[in-house]
Amino acid sequence: MSWIGIVLVVVGIYLALKVAGVAFKLLMWALVLFGAYWFLAPHLGWPAPF
Repeated sequence: MSWIGIVLVVVGIYLALKVAGVAFKLLMWALVLFGAYWFLAPHLGWPAPF
């Protein structure tokens, strides 16, 4: 494998980890928003999620 291939593999792994981190953060924010809705909806008269 040439040095260009090694650089491309390293950059690809780095970008994959960055994308996974962003996806994880989005999932955590979605869970926070869903939990807030779950607890606030009955008090505010909004429809229940389930």
